[in-house]
Amino acid sequence: MHKSDTICALATAYGQSGIGVIRVTGPLAKSISKKILHQDLESRYAYYGNFFDDDNNLIDKGVAISFPGPNSYTGEDVVEFQGHGGISVIRKLLETIISLDVRLAEPGEFTKRAFLNGKMDLVQAEAVQDLIQSNSEESALSAVRSLTGEFSEKVNQILSELISLRVFVEATIDFSDEEIDFLESHEVSSKLHSLQERLLNILESANQGAILRDGIHVAIAGKPNAGKSSLLNSLTKQSSAIVTDIAGTTRDALKETIHIDGMPIHIIDTAGLHNSDNIIEQEGIRRAHTEINNADVVLLVYDACDKSVDLSILPESVKDKPKIVIKNKIDLTDFGTGIQNIQKNPEIAISAKNGDGIDIVRKALSDFAGLNSNTEGVFLARKRHIIAIDETLSFINSALSQLEVGASELVAEDLRQAGIHLGQITGEFSSDDLLGEIFSSFCIGK
Repeated sequence: MHKSDTICALATAYGQSGIGVIRVTGPLAKSISKKILHQDLESRYAYYGNFFDDDNNLIDKGVAISFPGPNSYTGEDVVEFQGHGGISVIRKLLETIISLDVRLAEPGEFTKRAFLNGKMDLVQAEAVQDLIQSNSEESALSAVRSLTGEFSEKVNQILSELISLRVFVEATIDFSDEEIDFLESHEVSSKLHSLQERLLNILESANQGAILRDGIHVAIAGKPNAGKSSLLNSLTKQSSAIVTDIAGTTRDALKETIHIDGMPIHIIDTAGLHNSDNIIEQEGIRRAHTEINNADVVLLVYDACDKSVDLSILPESVKDKPKIVIKNKIDLTDFGTGIQNIQKNPEIAISAKNGDGIDIVRKALSDFAGLNSNTEGVFLARKRHIIAIDETLSFINSALSQLEVGASELVAEDLRQAGIHLGQITGEFSSDDLLGEIFSSFCIGK
């Protein structure tokens, strides 16, 4: 077990609430509970009683539960104090616990200890945070799949086979004088192709999970008074942006998030693009260019009363960026809603004011993101997972190339590197810097 000190943290939100839960983990957890409760706790027994401070003054009445290690969340002795959620009560109880040679936990430190003590791997630890932060049923279910180990099981199985295959190849090097050349038996090639195919399937699920977790960033761009803010309001189904007949109402980027089929779509409404001598408008346009450059796709809005869209108003740097052209204000024309391809870009005719055609826009965004309608079996994945799988595939491809020329030593090295990169996903091979980056993004108390 990983040796550590004793830490504590408020596991519930800070502020006035019906219940406040303080979690303690470490070697002093049991002795601390005895000092605060004035009695020993039975394992996994909910005790209702008084909480006392160092001077035996009553702090609160509540429930305390002991979870002895290693059969606890962190793998250490854990005690939870469940009292009233008043700010002064929580503060006093925390002060009392800290005075007993305990320190406040760092963000994600409880889950980090669970990882270090072998209670979960790195994928499962990340899934804890993803489950907490999930904003849709689909993303929550995908996070649960990772938390229960579905993703890890697939990765670990391939990692185990990579190691076995590497041992096999290294054996051919050690016994190169023997009459039988194992590398010519096609067994290694067959296994490598099998691993390659399975990794590609995992990569596809990982890409779907990354989309479900992170979503896409969409910038709404266009000339002043084209109806960009009205489009934002129609997509979010709320009055997020001020809408007037006066051109140039939007001066700064306004960001909102919607969900389509469980996928987050981060939408940014930007200032109207035009030549301006106004210093404030110039700054708004500069910021609009920044958001457009950073977006995954641009919704380029123009007035249906104009003959066609003016692509030249966009920054030259986004010439090749994916665009969905929005012909807005069709309620002022004879046009109907619909979608067609104009200048290699899909063009959707809508009335943001009336909401006509908005469903087509939402469908187009979903299609662009590439999220399958059926997310069953998808697990939430992070960019680091995808990078690790890509690197693993790269070394497997290299191993196949080296195998063709009989370079067994290089095949073995490629397999070793493939295993290292794949093992980074579950934490089999992880640096302290990576662990620090992952767990520092957690909330305190988890």
